[in-house]
Amino acid sequence: MNFSSKLLEDAVAEFAKLPGVGQKTALRLVLHLLNRDKEEVHKFSTAISKLRNEIQFCQTCHNISDQKICEICTSHKRDHSLICVVEDTRDVMAIENTNQYNGVYHVLGGLISPMDGIGPADLQVDTLVERLKDGVVKEVIFALSATMEGDTTIFYLNKRLKQFAINISTIARGIAFGGELEYVDEITLGRSIVTRVPYENSLS
Repeated sequence: MNFSSKLLEDAVAEFAKLPGVGQKTALRLVLHLLNRDKEEVHKFSTAISKLRNEIQFCQTCHNISDQKICEICTSHKRDHSLICVVEDTRDVMAIENTNQYNGVYHVLGGLISPMDGIGPADLQVDTLVERLKDGVVKEVIFALSATMEGDTTIFYLNKRLKQFAINISTIARGIAFGGELEYVDEITLGRSIVTRVPYENSLS
């Protein structure tokens, strides 16, 4: 692709680094920004810069947050005896959109995947174990994608958490194997939370 401006070429190259964005789409986005008011483009670039520089991760659940402890973890309206374990922030958002869950979360930051070199030590597993030591938590729900990596992670976590006198459950499999939570419709995801089953039962 030939460019009439080095500035244009550099901007397109940066946009093209985004997932799912090719050079043609990147060019279309950059040209769109060029046609907007300078103030509007400044707001856009400032928002991205602040996101990268000021965003935090909740010290309790590891969800993306504006504060050291996120709003969900500090809310007195949430059931802190119930922890839903998810892969990342997108899954928290998906479950929150169902309006079927009132507990708190624990974001692992990924799934165990030996093929990709991701092991338990790369995830937020130890902090999950620490959260269970004070006896407040009564149930942990595994809400991980119905994939080989998700099942492997659940199997490992179940072994780590067996030492605690808590209920361990997993979302009902109304979700097809191989499906990722962020792509599941809200009704199906909501029902899978409500109709969760003991993890041991899901193995049979």
